[in-house]
Amino acid sequence: MGPSEAKASRGAPPIKLPSGNIGRLLRQGFALSCLLAPLLPGHAFAHASDRGHVLLLPTGHYIVGGALAVAASFFVLFFVWAEALEKVWAARLRLGGISGEALRLPLSLISFVVLAVLVAAGLFGSRDPLSNPLPLTIWTLLWVGLTLIQGLFGNFWAWINPWYGPWRIVSAVLGRASLLRLPALIGMWPAMALFLDFAWFELIYPAPDDPGRLAWAVTIYWTFSFVMMLIFGFEGWSRRGEFLSVFFGMVARFGILVRTRSKDGNGELFLCLPGAKLAGTRALPLSGTLFLLFALASVSFDGLSRTFFWFGLNGLNPLEYPGRTALIGTNSVGLIAACAALAAVFLLCVLAGERLVGSRHALAGVAGTFVWSIVPIALAYHFSHYLAALLVNGQYALVALSDPFSLGWNLFGTAHMPVMAAIAAGSDAAWTIWNAQAAAIVLGHIIAVLAAHRLAFRLHGTARAAFLSQLPLTVLMIAYTVLGLWLLSTPTAA
Repeated sequence: MGPSEAKASRGAPPIKLPSGNIGRLLRQGFALSCLLAPLLPGHAFAHASDRGHVLLLPTGHYIVGGALAVAASFFVLFFVWAEALEKVWAARLRLGGISGEALRLPLSLISFVVLAVLVAAGLFGSRDPLSNPLPLTIWTLLWVGLTLIQGLFGNFWAWINPWYGPWRIVSAVLGRASLLRLPALIGMWPAMALFLDFAWFELIYPAPDDPGRLAWAVTIYWTFSFVMMLIFGFEGWSRRGEFLSVFFGMVARFGILVRTRSKDGNGELFLCLPGAKLAGTRALPLSGTLFLLFALASVSFDGLSRTFFWFGLNGLNPLEYPGRTALIGTNSVGLIAACAALAAVFLLCVLAGERLVGSRHALAGVAGTFVWSIVPIALAYHFSHYLAALLVNGQYALVALSDPFSLGWNLFGTAHMPVMAAIAAGSDAAWTIWNAQAAAIVLGHIIAVLAAHRLAFRLHGTARAAFLSQLPLTVLMIAYTVLGLWLLSTPTAA
């Protein structure tokens, strides 16, 4: 999302990969994207970062090739036996035994102490977001880096959650794990509301990376969540109220590590294919479906809100960027509209698919099942959206963490490490980054198509019904592939 990218732009000339030479094909694609702009927030964890470097690439070939690759992956499934596909997804490679929960408490307490130090650094350390470890850790290492780790491997957040350790201690002193039971009817609505607050703060608030303001925001949120965990229990609030735990838990379903648990807390660790765990998930309630869709919509809107198209749509000169403060109202409405549009389009596609096969399943349940197929797309766009920022700001984070209070410390030996901003600048870097981003987007959509087909087969029981039920969603995925690649290449102003 936004602030992480804004910080990257301070450290290096941002990447820009315009699509100026694709001619009539791109103009048609651009026109289509304008018409479908309200749909964009759907699955498009879109563009990589603020981009100023100009490198002409044959983006039309990428766009057409990506769309065809996603379409081909869908139609090939019609000729593949579902049983054979199921066996492939079910493949596991045992890696060995793994201990129980013994390390969870100390790791969580360490995480809490680290968070407290970071908050103190935000309040009393450098005012420069590129020298203070708090914004670099929150926006780059946590929101970007940990999300990708969760998606690639599994739920590491469960081990370093900064609430678990303090909650264990306080609940032991109080003699009870919770005071009340969170009503089932509440669902995940609290997590969704808190995520929208988080998205607004990051994408629209004028100074989300100001260390002092961010420190107060983190303190208020941690304290609020801790109180809710004392009232409703750690598991109850973490699964339905604390948005980071909810989001990281959803993303971890795509990880390649599977852990089995025994009664004594021990278990075994297995390696599986990306997305193999998605089919074993339960259907999300409507609030959970909207939570995941809104998470995707917010990052998509972050990409869209920086384009010349968005500025022109709102009567602004993209070459005279007025600043975030002047756009608070416009972008607030845009963010809400993006989330609402995605929810409507996704539900309509699911409904259309169910009508094609004459299904009598409840719409909310079917949508809660198929929304899991969006996870690989989310990860792909998360990677593409933040790649340049991660490469640069990750280095700044290593420097800042060694000297959190700007007192001349060198705790980890990285305080004087030179930051190689050129890693995300220049024609060679731009070419490499663009290809990595484009490949991730296409691959994410292909895996999503495979996962959706598997989910549809389990829901409807026949290959033909699964194929037909996924036609509308596949068309949507193809459109998002085109739109995502367009966002990677279109000029941005902010």
